[in-house]
Amino acid sequence: MHSASPIAQRRATSRRAARETGGVRAWIIDQPGPIEGHSLRLVNRPVPEPGPGEILVAVAACGVCRTDLHLALGELAPRRHGVVPGHEVVGTVTAKGPGATRFAPGDRVGIAWLRGTDGTCEFCRRGAENLCRDPSFTGWDADGGYAEYAVVDERFAYQIPAGLTDVEAAPLLCAGIIGFRALRRAALPPGGRLGIYGFGASAHLAAQVALHEGATVHVMTRSADARRLALELGAASAQGTADPPPEPLDAAILFAPAGEIVPVALRALERGGTLAVAGIYLSEIPALDYESELFYEKNLRSVTANTRADGEEFLRIAGAARLRVVATPYALDRADEALADLAADRFEGAAVLVV
Repeated sequence: MHSASPIAQRRATSRRAARETGGVRAWIIDQPGPIEGHSLRLVNRPVPEPGPGEILVAVAACGVCRTDLHLALGELAPRRHGVVPGHEVVGTVTAKGPGATRFAPGDRVGIAWLRGTDGTCEFCRRGAENLCRDPSFTGWDADGGYAEYAVVDERFAYQIPAGLTDVEAAPLLCAGIIGFRALRRAALPPGGRLGIYGFGASAHLAAQVALHEGATVHVMTRSADARRLALELGAASAQGTADPPPEPLDAAILFAPAGEIVPVALRALERGGTLAVAGIYLSEIPALDYESELFYEKNLRSVTANTRADGEEFLRIAGAARLRVVATPYALDRADEALADLAADRFEGAAVLVV
């Protein structure tokens, strides 16, 4: 008879502690490092209280984002010890803090990555709040959705479109929104040719928006299953990461956190094309050859978070286009397993924790 894995043993211990102490379940970033170690820990906490202008949300589902993995592994330093990760949160408003009037109890809302800005810096004043000098982020600065309850400033919550289940809606709140922001940063011309490098949670949604808007999409990814999904969703071609697309690209988006792909994608661009790098984390970019990779006015752009306007526009498009969300559900107690599966590319599309 096989003994339980270290992850399963820790999970069972946490469940016993939860039963004994009461309260609600929440995962915290404990000791960043390998997922098989003690990077995440399931704990019991009191139900959070909404402050002025905040709403309390009973979490129904929370998407598992690669940023959560970077935090758990220590590749992205936590802003505070014991933070609850998760920033693709869908749930129901159960209480309101003083002065909160935008939503009513029972409303279905979403909580995303950007959860606060100073509102006064030059970037906020010009409508670029994603570049705010003093922002705060869900699951990094403040507790997120790997829990049974979460709070958020109601100004930074989203109304969830009807017609989407909780599991379908959760990945839209980061994977979808940031993919949409990356698509706009890639400056794809109408009817243009878009290359997508890496094809996970964010990429499979951005591809569908591009297709909905009339683009031709070519996908480059190491996963045979992801290539098959890309073709099912309507991509014109799907090949390996280092393979050249069948035609020059007007724009490209790099979703994989691999800096070595940057020169590969730049070489695939047509003159004047743009490559947008969508991740918050990227491994080292190798030296670029100016003539073959940057000349002829090729552009290399990063993507930094999103504005609330991005999120609202994307959710409108997602509802109208009836995006197909490929998601694998995991029980909340299996959050560490979901992150381990994400690190090993064991599922297509997105993973979603279900409370």
